[in-house]
Amino acid sequence: MASNKNDNSPKLQRKSKPKLKKEEITVVDSKSARKAVVATAVGNGMEWFDFGIYSYLAATIGQVFFPEVSGPMQLVYSFATFAVAFIARPIGGIFFGMLGDRLGRKKVLAITLIMMALATLSIGLIPSYASIGSTATIILLIARLIQGFSSGGEYSGAMTFIAESTPDKKRGFMSSGLEVGTLVGYIAGASLVTLLTFMLGEETMLAWGWRIPFLLSAPIGLIGFYLRNNLEETPVFEAMQEKKSDDEDHISVKHILQFHWRAILIGMFVVFFYIVVNYTILSYMPSHLTVVLGYGEAEGLLLIVIAMIIMIPIVLLMGYFSDRIGAKKIIQGGLIGLIILSIPSFNLIGSNNTLLVFLGLMILAVFSSSFQGTMPALLPSLFFTKVRNGALAITFNISASLFGGTTPLLVSWLISKTQNEMVPAYYLIFASVIGIIVVTIFVKETSGKALRGSPPAVAEKAEIKEILEEPEEALWWHDERKEIEERIEDRLDIKINEEEKNN
Repeated sequence: MASNKNDNSPKLQRKSKPKLKKEEITVVDSKSARKAVVATAVGNGMEWFDFGIYSYLAATIGQVFFPEVSGPMQLVYSFATFAVAFIARPIGGIFFGMLGDRLGRKKVLAITLIMMALATLSIGLIPSYASIGSTATIILLIARLIQGFSSGGEYSGAMTFIAESTPDKKRGFMSSGLEVGTLVGYIAGASLVTLLTFMLGEETMLAWGWRIPFLLSAPIGLIGFYLRNNLEETPVFEAMQEKKSDDEDHISVKHILQFHWRAILIGMFVVFFYIVVNYTILSYMPSHLTVVLGYGEAEGLLLIVIAMIIMIPIVLLMGYFSDRIGAKKIIQGGLIGLIILSIPSFNLIGSNNTLLVFLGLMILAVFSSSFQGTMPALLPSLFFTKVRNGALAITFNISASLFGGTTPLLVSWLISKTQNEMVPAYYLIFASVIGIIVVTIFVKETSGKALRGSPPAVAEKAEIKEILEEPEEALWWHDERKEIEERIEDRLDIKINEEEKNN
């Protein structure tokens, strides 16, 4: 046993140079890559269509299902129901994430989309509190839990799928298409609510109009399911399956937590600031304008919808430039911008001048775009291919559950207690300070490089020759994988020694 240990010492292992064969390099079909972007974006749009309609109808949902409380506390109860879904997210994330590493990314994405669509549809069919009392609230909570369980596998699975289906040098730009789906879904939900509020009036919306957006989720879900069901599996996953031996054990959650804990921890802090910024601007802001600042619903919703439409090309630009200068620099710029300009932005938003309010929203929107255009490519790159779907699902959903669903709830509760309208700005600054420390010190720049654990993926065959000339640069993750393998071997040696002692 001791001699083996010396033969496989870390020093000797790191001297071995990685070998790369021509046939191991994936040439990504551009048509398949574009299909992957569209199909994942549509599914992600479905999730954010739900978030959009729920956020924009938060005040109405509070009146329908929580009529016994009033004012700001009614909004707190409504957002508490929103936050309940995030309890189920980690469970769904672990379940679907591990399933995606075993069965494939494509199958899981089709299942999560259908579940999400059915749960959203069911909310539109629930009788009001006035009709069946507290049973209505319980059914709403169950529907939200199902939404949370399915969305736990949705976003992390979509990020994994799109990152593994695109060429390395275009991963940033093409992955940003996922967040275009987020914005389009949210805009569709928000615009629908705004249009219905304008056409039907607040009384009719309260009576039955609020149900319409939830009912429309069914046809959207069917379109997304069709698109995803006609996708091919990711080239990276297929290459991994070809190398996998029949007797190789499935990787467990315990294995991921034991040997990939550092990447998970870094990822959770990255997701923390990303999710806080995202949910403050997209989920909480509509209610901040109407309930806290007293704007008319239609006016406040319209301003945010226009800001989000402008965000779409900005998100794509951020993804494009991340492939050229690196995602890390763009994220750092966005975080510094939020630290400096969050308070001025919320001062503008609270100014009661429509143009200044819109300017404040756009400042926040630009910085949010710097994250939305880069995160779908950066987060999957933190993990090795064998554990990517499962590890990313654990990372994203635990952090999203702790900080995503609770962000609107926490901010609205703090405002009701302190009567300070600047609470959202302080929370954004706090999240951004943590973000700049973590990104600067712990996150490696991976833009334009192969995903951890996989050979390079290229758009053209002409790129292969240049890659083969520098295999060490192409397989930049080689030493990192060796370190993990050594830790696994050490753990196995300890286990064997303990078993021998016991026998």
